[in-house]
Amino acid sequence: MPAIRHIRMLAQYTKWANQTLFDALQLLPDHIVTEDRKTGAGSLLKTLGHIYVVDQIWKGHLLEQAHGYQTRNLSEVPPLKTLIAMQSASDDWYIDYVNALTPQMHDASLAFAFVDGGQGEMTRAAMLLHVVNHKTYHRGYIAQMLYESSCRPPAMDLPVFLRDVPQS
Repeated sequence: MPAIRHIRMLAQYTKWANQTLFDALQLLPDHIVTEDRKTGAGSLLKTLGHIYVVDQIWKGHLLEQAHGYQTRNLSEVPPLKTLIAMQSASDDWYIDYVNALTPQMHDASLAFAFVDGGQGEMTRAAMLLHVVNHKTYHRGYIAQMLYESSCRPPAMDLPVFLRDVPQS
C-alpha cells in the first residue's frame, strides 16, 4: 500500500506545482507566454499544450481506450486561460484515478501503442510515474524559458509542496 500512497501524493503534488506555475504565468505579459523560441515545443504555451496532450494519451492507456491523438502536440493551442482549465481538469482526473486504485490495478501490466506506432507494456504504477515525471521535466523547461525572459519562476519543488501543503 505504500506505493499507492506515494503515487497519490505525487498526483496531488503535480496539481499543486501546475497551479503554482499557472498563477505565475497569468501575471506575465502575453508575449512571454506565446513568444516562439528556438528550442522545445516552440513557446511556453505550446509546451503547456504538449504536457496536456501527453496526459491525455496516458489517460487513454490507463483506461485501455483509444486516445485519438496522432502527435504529442496540439494542432491548435488555445489561449492560456483555456489551457489552464483543461490541464486543471486533467490533473483532477489523475487525482481521482489514483485515489480509486487498488493494489491489483496499481501493479497490473498494460499493453499500449506509442503515438509513433511502436508497442509498449508498462504497469499502471510505471505509467503514473511517467506522467508525473513528464510534467516535472517540462515545468523545468518552462522555468528555463522564464529565466531567459528575465522572469523568476515560482518554487515548484516537491520539498516546498511537502512543507507548504498539509498531508493527510
